[in-house]
Amino acid sequence: MASAQSDRNYVVISCDTHAGASVNDYREYLDAKHQKLFDDWRGSYRNPQQQHIGSKKHKNWDDEARMKDMREDGVVGEVVFPNTVPPFFRSSVLICGNPRPEDYPLRLEGIRAHNRWLADWCKEYPDQRAGIGLVYLHDIDAAIKDVEWIAKHDLRGGILLPHVPDDCTSFIKPLYSPDYDRLWALIEEAGLVINHHGGTGSPDYGKWSVSLPIRLIETRFFSTRSYSQLILAGVFHRFPKLKYIVTEAGCAWVPQQLQTLDWTWGRVRAGVAGEFEFAKDAATPEPPSFYAKRNCWYGASSPSPMELADREVIGTDRILWGSDYPHYEGTYPHTRLAIRHAFNDKPVPEVRRMLGDNAAELYGFDLAKLQKLADEYGPSVAEVARKPADEEFPALTHTNALRRA
Repeated sequence: MASAQSDRNYVVISCDTHAGASVNDYREYLDAKHQKLFDDWRGSYRNPQQQHIGSKKHKNWDDEARMKDMREDGVVGEVVFPNTVPPFFRSSVLICGNPRPEDYPLRLEGIRAHNRWLADWCKEYPDQRAGIGLVYLHDIDAAIKDVEWIAKHDLRGGILLPHVPDDCTSFIKPLYSPDYDRLWALIEEAGLVINHHGGTGSPDYGKWSVSLPIRLIETRFFSTRSYSQLILAGVFHRFPKLKYIVTEAGCAWVPQQLQTLDWTWGRVRAGVAGEFEFAKDAATPEPPSFYAKRNCWYGASSPSPMELADREVIGTDRILWGSDYPHYEGTYPHTRLAIRHAFNDKPVPEVRRMLGDNAAELYGFDLAKLQKLADEYGPSVAEVARKPADEEFPALTHTNALRRA
């Protein structure tokens, strides 16, 4: 997809935003037979994150507030992950994890309600929103049904694929199981993107005081674990047109990970590593780095300059910028500053690719339409090239994007 002229404002597409309905507004998106159950559940449900109530939650669904913020940020397109609490969930969808078998039937209805809401919500700004549909993997036939629905209803952000932590493999097959091949085949045929998101995929750490710090430390490992599993399992060999992205896990980890994967592949291909012997068909025909270059992308949400240091090794055609709106750790309301901080010394063609062109190509945005909005709201080439002065940085911020050391 050709980029715009070099002197026009940058088209900025965030590959990482979050949205969802308010709890009550999901009711109408449930099948009628589940609405009474919803009323009973809603009557007893209390949000465990009370500190957020009455703050910015409305920006998950309020078009006026959201579009105002995006225009101030200079962002003209967004890839939309979930964020709120769908029916029958105990917390936000991203941190709730896979349901146990006894909870699965109702939670499945909850994600389907979210998908219906999201399809309607994206229609309000169809050129600017690429919604990501939700699926579960407990029942592959049900997952196939949901992927077909997602494709039919133009949720062109693709699907948010659940990770399968070790404490879930008794009721969900691991992602490297060949039983998923018919699901991968459908996703490939539909041209949908497979998304994984940072902060997901962790096992249950229990309720000790140190549980949350340990989870945070190990988040990146579990968020990127499936990346290695899918590559080593040959999923991208068998389905060469699949498109896969890991978002909000950064991208600085990629060169080291691929180096390790290629080394491991070499040992597996040789059939032996120390005392381990491998099956003859355990190695893919090509090294993992081959499939990564062809099939994988990286949603670098709120990147600092350090995060982009190895961009040429990773490939500037593989990195997508994200704001993580409306999360506290996202770039809003300092997005323009964050973009300048990360990209002021980068060549203009590279900046165009990472800020917008890559997302447009991967998710099917129309660059010509978005360029018209960017000409009005987007950052200019001169603006992004201006290195921020020390006094421009806020004294306190939650975002990694403004790190200076």
